[in-house]
Amino acid sequence: MALTELNFEFTPKEPKELNDEWGHVGIVSSGDLEILIEKGNAYKGKASFHILTTVVGFDNVWETVLGRLVDKTGLSGVKVSINDNAATPAVVKRRLQQAIENGGGLQ
Repeated sequence: MALTELNFEFTPKEPKELNDEWGHVGIVSSGDLEILIEKGNAYKGKASFHILTTVVGFDNVWETVLGRLVDKTGLSGVKVSINDNAATPAVVKRRLQQAIENGGGLQ
């Protein structure tokens, strides 16, 4: 199975950083996706996303879902790695919220 690699960066209007150094949720074999959020000085003021997905042609959907989440939460100062196994946008959004919660929430 071929994987598509996507990369996006967003800069929220009101940046908020993760309280902990990292947050994690899910596993790829669970049938949807795995997310790892890591704090880093290289990402100050922005949220950087790296996605590996089995689905082709949904780049705009990914960009929209992630951009809305960053706008709503202010998530910044992080690199987010997503290993996707054809999760729906609703699942992506919920798993991102869970990963943020697992990382101690936002400041």
